Amino acid sequence: MEVPFLDLKTQYKSIKSEIDSAIQNILDSSSFVLGKAVEEFEREFAKMHNVKYCVALNSGTAGNHVALWSLGIKPDDEIIIPANTFIATAWGATLCGAKPVFVDCEPESYNIDPVKVEAAITDKTRAIVAVHLYGQPANMKALSEIAKKYNIFLVEDAAQAHIAEYDNKKVGNFGNITSFSFYPGKNLGAYGEGGAIITNDEQLAIRAKMIRDHGTLEKYQHKIFGHNYRMEGLQGAILGVKLKYISEWTEKRREVAQKYNENLQGIEFLELPAEKPNLKHVYHLYVIQVLGESDVKATAGRDNLSSKLKEKGIATGLHYPIPLHLQECFSYLGYKKGDFPVSESLSDACLSLPIYPEISNDQIECVSTNIINVMKQDSRAFINI
Repeated sequence: MEVPFLDLKTQYKSIKSEIDSAIQNILDSSSFVLGKAVEEFEREFAKMHNVKYCVALNSGTAGNHVALWSLGIKPDDEIIIPANTFIATAWGATLCGAKPVFVDCEPESYNIDPVKVEAAITDKTRAIVAVHLYGQPANMKALSEIAKKYNIFLVEDAAQAHIAEYDNKKVGNFGNITSFSFYPGKNLGAYGEGGAIITNDEQLAIRAKMIRDHGTLEKYQHKIFGHNYRMEGLQGAILGVKLKYISEWTEKRREVAQKYNENLQGIEFLELPAEKPNLKHVYHLYVIQVLGESDVKATAGRDNLSSKLKEKGIATGLHYPIPLHLQECFSYLGYKKGDFPVSESLSDACLSLPIYPEISNDQIECVSTNIINVMKQDSRAFINI
């Protein structure tokens, strides 16, 4: 049985008539940049997260940049960022000329470790970026307390965590400003690039709107420096349709995760994702760890499992095989292997399994059965030698 890592075609077919109609409306109106469809999406997306303002942008990377730019981050400021995340998180800091300061993550949640955050704060620290990795919110209570204690900004990177919850509150309600991605493979994905910021701060929202449109709210009157980060009308219309289904799709993702948990619980050398009781994990990714007595053995076991699943027509993913502090582009910061052992261990052991609302029970069983078979047959040969 073929099991793709993601199946966007099936999702499109399920809402085809609505999507096609929304696209046709944009073509008929020629409202290709911003416009009514984008405004309606902004309003509904903010409402869904129980915040006052949403500013739609042309990518999640733009969201990371605009979030920090709106806060006035400048060269030589320090921004604390988890080492275990996609590199776009760090671009927000570097594009402002600031210095990314990486810290390690918690082994259970894979999210930024508040204890390590506080230890990294200096008199140059201006913000903490809390990534809700794989769809599970970071420890916002502890991070909020740290931000308040040191009078620094708290930014949420919710690129993978649309409508996720911490203590029964939606993400986006803890930091000063929150960035989102609508890359096609995200839980709420555009049919191209897309992103946004949300906030309850009116002045931040106004500044973000100006930044996304060349520093202006009124044509040819440029009050501040800006960029071209505007969302296309087509993407706003598509996201407006898909937003109506995000709650239903999220519950299906959670059901898929629960089935994986039930099927794979207790399998030797596998560690499953842990969802904390005060959180609502939205499972953008379902990430397991293939354990070994060393990083080398874990990597061998992980790669063996991935290879054997591929032979059976089952696609998997690696998120993320190289932590940010070991990326070549950040070599100037002087980090070295061993600085962040939890992130490095995860990069060696993690494997992402297929998860999306449209995956069938048969496909879930196929993935699970093949994992169990591989681990029983090959785990000791590849992991425990």
